[in-house]
Amino acid sequence: MWTPSSERIARANMTRFLKQVGQPDVRSAWRWSVDDPAAFWPAVWEFFDIAAAERGDRVVVDLDKMPGARWFPDARLNFAANLLRYRDDQVAIVAGDERGRRRSITYAELYAQVSAVARWLRAQGVAAGDRVAGFVPNVPESIVAMLATASIGAIWSSCSPDFGIRGVLDRFGQIEPKVLFCADGYSYNGKAIDSLARIRGILAQLPSVERTVVIPFAGDEPAIDGLPGAVRFADVAAQPDGDIDFAILPFNHPLYIMYSSGTTGVPKCIVHGAGGTLIQHLKELGLHTDVQRDDRIFYFTTCGWMMWNWLVSSLALGATVVLYDGSPTYPAPDALWSFAAEVGITVFGTSAKYLASIEKAGVVPRKTHDVSSVRAILSTGSPLLPESFDYVYRDIKRDVHLASISGGTDIISCFALGNPIGPVYRGELQMRGLGMRVAVFDDQGREVRGQKGELCCTRPFPSMPIYFWNDPDGKRYHDAYFARFPNVWCHGDYAELTEHDGMIIYGRSDATLNPGGVRIGTAEIYRVVESIPDVVESIAVGHPVDGDVEVILCVVLRDGVQLTDELERTIRRKLREEASPRHVPARIFQVPAIPRTISGKIVELAVQRVMHGQPVDNRDALANPEALDYFKNLL
Repeated sequence: MWTPSSERIARANMTRFLKQVGQPDVRSAWRWSVDDPAAFWPAVWEFFDIAAAERGDRVVVDLDKMPGARWFPDARLNFAANLLRYRDDQVAIVAGDERGRRRSITYAELYAQVSAVARWLRAQGVAAGDRVAGFVPNVPESIVAMLATASIGAIWSSCSPDFGIRGVLDRFGQIEPKVLFCADGYSYNGKAIDSLARIRGILAQLPSVERTVVIPFAGDEPAIDGLPGAVRFADVAAQPDGDIDFAILPFNHPLYIMYSSGTTGVPKCIVHGAGGTLIQHLKELGLHTDVQRDDRIFYFTTCGWMMWNWLVSSLALGATVVLYDGSPTYPAPDALWSFAAEVGITVFGTSAKYLASIEKAGVVPRKTHDVSSVRAILSTGSPLLPESFDYVYRDIKRDVHLASISGGTDIISCFALGNPIGPVYRGELQMRGLGMRVAVFDDQGREVRGQKGELCCTRPFPSMPIYFWNDPDGKRYHDAYFARFPNVWCHGDYAELTEHDGMIIYGRSDATLNPGGVRIGTAEIYRVVESIPDVVESIAVGHPVDGDVEVILCVVLRDGVQLTDELERTIRRKLREEASPRHVPARIFQVPAIPRTISGKIVELAVQRVMHGQPVDNRDALANPEALDYFKNLL
């Protein structure tokens, strides 16, 4: 669908990297990178000139153990020092919100603010290994707080302000933060939402928090009355600045605590190391996304999704990070494209769901907006359907690098992603990540190509979790990824390797349907069903019956449309013709809405539990938990 120009190939970071390591093309480079990781990862370190007190000669110890391998065991560095290596007047952060407010911060200003906040944190007794939490919107202060935390070796963990009290406590209650950064409110879809009542409720049940820093939303002076140990962010940032005293720590000193979705139990607390996160993000942003100093990179995300952490790492490349807080479709479905044109975004990151929804809404940015600055569009969160590839190249921009990427919170990075110097094929992720020995396994644990199976990784990589919080013997960590195939990371995605050496992702394998013993990825159903104009979105789950599994399909329809016999026949016919008879659901229901996590992913397993009368304990992990109730009495 797209091939990069010779000029684009010539100026790409990937082209310079291939020359540096003496590889003729990307496919050869991938093979070398997974066959000789002890040569590949130091080459990445040198290419991006990672700042460290020392690196040491050892690259990896116990490479044959997964988990158990240790990367750069003699290296000592600081994550924040690498993201703050620039201190000039180039804009570091541009921030906007749905209310039309815009702000920008230069690299020099960012450094000064981080210095002040770090000095304040040290004064509160925060030290390396302590936890600092953020219940924060996607604003510059959130980045400042994270960098200040990382600069002293403390551990940062954040979640979006639209979480309920229980959802926050299920996360932060496990890690016991010493300091909480929060905002007094936020806006979404045109509504101003006060957060102070929830913050009081959180603090009442989170005794580990000694100080609370409140970021203003409604005005410059947020109300902090009734919040124990509270101070305004402006007062913290007004501390004297100066050179930051970066804590120099081991390569995999803990940096971030991320969380599993938590829709079927208390979330797992996944701990990621500073060095592994840094080198992996530099590889993905610099090589696979081709981020350079003159780029303005944007990802529509909250601070509770790993794409926020990924986006912020662009600072290490000297690019401008673009933030947006609020609804992506307020006050109109094309709101983000107006923002992109205004700000001059060059790398536009979003979700597959967003692209599908604006296509349904009739948004045609190439006709209505200036998209000249956009050179790359990234998509993740769920499989990007082939029809969405068509939409991007037809209605957004013809000459654009469309990179569908896939990974997860579990690795704070990607298994498969873009190749800026290679062609884009319809419906495919371009390549497996350099240094990621990704394979597809059948049920017997054999590697397969050209057929669907489990997405696995057969060799260690630096951004694997260093451990799970409160998992002293490592059992929960092991059982999460390594129980199915020994010494192999089994990610839980249903995938296929293509003849182009790309990948197709079919959805979560733990939600894979199995009618008649034939495995079906739910994305295969959604692709067909959601191409029907009257269908807004859909969800499919399995229902056991007589020793087999039948497919149950639920659809959200356009306003005013009802699920008639004729529409049911249309859905079944299209699935039979465009997928297979096995994809045709036994029953179809209309529902008002489909439940999603805060980061926008549909929760097939939670819906399946509700349908079968089983409890879903952690409803606060959902953006719209009330939607679960629509599925209670369907069967």
